Amino acid sequence: MSPIIALVGRPNVGKSTLFNSLTRTRNALVADVPGLTRDRQYGIGQYGPGHYIVIDTGGLTGDKIGLNGLVECQSWRAIKEADTILLLVDGRSGLTVTDEEIAGKLRRTGKLIHLVINKAEDCNLDLVSADFHNLGFEHVHVIAAAHNQGIESLIGEVFTSLDGIDNIVDIEINDPLEGVIRLAVVGRPNVGKSTLINCLLGEERMLVCDIPGITRDSIAIPFEYDSQRYLLIDTAGVRRRSRVNETVEKFSIIKTLQAIEQAHVAVLVLDAKQGISDQDASLLGLVLERGRALVIAVNKWDHLDIGIRSQVKSDLCRRLGFIKFARVHFISALHGTNVGGLLDAVCEAYTAATCKLSTPELTSILEETVATYQPPLVRGRSVKLRYAHQGGRNPPIIVIHGSRVKNIPEAYRRYLVNAYRKHLHLWGTPIRVEFRSS
Repeated sequence: MSPIIALVGRPNVGKSTLFNSLTRTRNALVADVPGLTRDRQYGIGQYGPGHYIVIDTGGLTGDKIGLNGLVECQSWRAIKEADTILLLVDGRSGLTVTDEEIAGKLRRTGKLIHLVINKAEDCNLDLVSADFHNLGFEHVHVIAAAHNQGIESLIGEVFTSLDGIDNIVDIEINDPLEGVIRLAVVGRPNVGKSTLINCLLGEERMLVCDIPGITRDSIAIPFEYDSQRYLLIDTAGVRRRSRVNETVEKFSIIKTLQAIEQAHVAVLVLDAKQGISDQDASLLGLVLERGRALVIAVNKWDHLDIGIRSQVKSDLCRRLGFIKFARVHFISALHGTNVGGLLDAVCEAYTAATCKLSTPELTSILEETVATYQPPLVRGRSVKLRYAHQGGRNPPIIVIHGSRVKNIPEAYRRYLVNAYRKHLHLWGTPIRVEFRSS
């Protein structure tokens, strides 16, 4: 097993910056804002021939109630999982009472602890570390994570202290995402995205609270169900642009859009009690624009009376008629009602989005479809559609060659898309039809 390293400490000491440095990514959201990280973020780093797993955590404040208490629980779960702990402190502000309290609690865990004094750029290293000797840790490191100073030495000493490098050098991570369905869970704030993730995983993996906007980062979580591997990506809720003022929220939205771009399938979570808003339709547009396969989950379906349910279904047909290819599931993420069927729909959508289509079959469907309904004339001359082949996957792209194809109306393109979807059973994914002159 690769060693697991947890990064802990009070808020704003640079845990996420160190996480990005250790994993050589920008997966953790970083800003000069205390309490930015809330959920656990996992990443993989490499040292020589060996690999390690690093966990970014929210700041420890000592609070037991409210949002800070939920963040604290997530951090202590990471500490429990870890083989070694990197306790980060701020070298510029010096030792604080909170640092001492955290150190005392960590000692009682019996875990191997490394004290990491961060933000020590342009400082006298002896003076910076002297203030923290009272904590009494054997392993002390002085680094500047933002400038990547002291990182190689730090991780080298961590491996040495674990005395397990000989056991992990043979571990190879060939392609951790090969055969994995990347699934992004998207929606407006407070519609139940994190609750749905927790329900699928069967554990309190993500913070859940009635306060909108709890999730700020895009958190990727490996998961396996019925022999199929998934990468679940919980994303920040996306509000209307006019309501987005904070810089942190803007970056959160950017990471949500990146998650959609990288996903195979997007699950759009709607709130049955609030109905379908313009923002929901806008999010759908973003998913379709990027060609992602789609499943719709109408959450908080429990305890709604028959009249309201009927109204919600009517609104769905009226507002979302342009995505009739997407499966719709009415669920309660809190109680797990009908959640199991979601993953079946995800697999169906993924299969449709990534399937390989043969040129003879595509051409045969084209000939049959054109024979049923000819394309309209262009300046009194007929359009000839000769053959079709696959031009791409995720989403499926069907390239049709012919003559005078530049002026084919959009309505006829939709007719061809619907014909291919019906014949090939491509449900759950958008289909793109492109015309090219022979």
